[in-house]
Amino acid sequence: MEANQNKLKILLNKVPEVTIFFWIIKVLCTTVGETFADFLNFNLGFGLTLTTIIMGIAFFIVLYFQFRATKYVPGIYWLTVVLISVFGTLVTDNLTDNVGIPLETSTVVFSVLLGLTFLFWYLSEKTLSIHSIFTRKREVFYWLTILFTFALGTAVGDLFSEQLGLGYLHTGITVIIIIAIILLAWKFLKLDGILAFWIAYILTRPLGASLGDYLSQPKINGGLGLGTTVTSVIFLIAILAIIIFLAVTKIDTKAESEPAEANQANGSKKNVLTQTVVVLCIFLAVVIGGYVGLSQNIATQAGSTQQATLAGQLTDFIKIENDILKNVNSNDFASAKKGADALEHQWDTSEPKLRKIDGATWTKIDGTIDVVLAAVRSGNPDASQCKSALNNSLSILNGANK
Repeated sequence: MEANQNKLKILLNKVPEVTIFFWIIKVLCTTVGETFADFLNFNLGFGLTLTTIIMGIAFFIVLYFQFRATKYVPGIYWLTVVLISVFGTLVTDNLTDNVGIPLETSTVVFSVLLGLTFLFWYLSEKTLSIHSIFTRKREVFYWLTILFTFALGTAVGDLFSEQLGLGYLHTGITVIIIIAIILLAWKFLKLDGILAFWIAYILTRPLGASLGDYLSQPKINGGLGLGTTVTSVIFLIAILAIIIFLAVTKIDTKAESEPAEANQANGSKKNVLTQTVVVLCIFLAVVIGGYVGLSQNIATQAGSTQQATLAGQLTDFIKIENDILKNVNSNDFASAKKGADALEHQWDTSEPKLRKIDGATWTKIDGTIDVVLAAVRSGNPDASQCKSALNNSLSILNGANK
């Protein structure tokens, strides 16, 4: 009787079983989320706000079909994950770039929202296991959790890789090490399976973003130079191939056991609570320690300039934008795009120091540079739009540089 009930739960469960394919496609979806958002924002010139609106509408439409489904459907489920990864990323980007909310604040807010979601989910359902998503309420909690994990992962990833100057490669390597430690703790130290799963799920977001940036960014930026278009196409094809494979083989619906749920059901709740508190304390120590250490390093670099403003610090960016403007005036958009790559690379490299000196002015300039990059990198760049974006950015740069 109990065996039949377990089989029924698996059939009714609306999310896939956790296999190696689950993690592979999760990272691929996160990578596509990063590169496809950049493709719409910069290559097609939609801009951050319009990109967010488009992807938000697409996400809620697909989410509607996900809720309408009566069982796990690979195509619908993973398309929802792709779109929620894009939308969750864009939520954080909008808060940072359009609203001006610091990444530190976003990190704290999304951490609290994620924690509250877990709390209310557990108080309501007595489990956080993804092996039992077969009621509407659990599915609502599940997708809220996924959304906040992407938003939080974006905030933490951008905070360390960009604002604190750790870089995407080093951030990615750090995330891989932490995930490996979590895996070893689960396998050999009896770390609760559900706790280990959600930690790894959150961390795959900055990992996927790092991979996407490394593949798509120009070589001058330290990437492989594949571009957002090629990277997105490659990973979308890989995702489609895996989804077809899963749909045919049904590997992700044939679980021989449910270790994570069993661990929580049969294990000591007190022990799980203790593990959760210990893990949270360790993460807080690592994150806060890393933040303080990197911030002090940036403060030392910024302090060496002996300045409280950006005056005199922006000359190189003014020169690059003037060179881009000359190329646009000559209709040499190939050279203009190379200049845009150089501008982005140098601006991102200088972000930690410049932002530390004057964060408000940096944010204002950053917004104008984003507009320049979107206009120049458009698939079919418009000369008048490029000139307007460049002149506006140069006006802000020159004003701040005096």
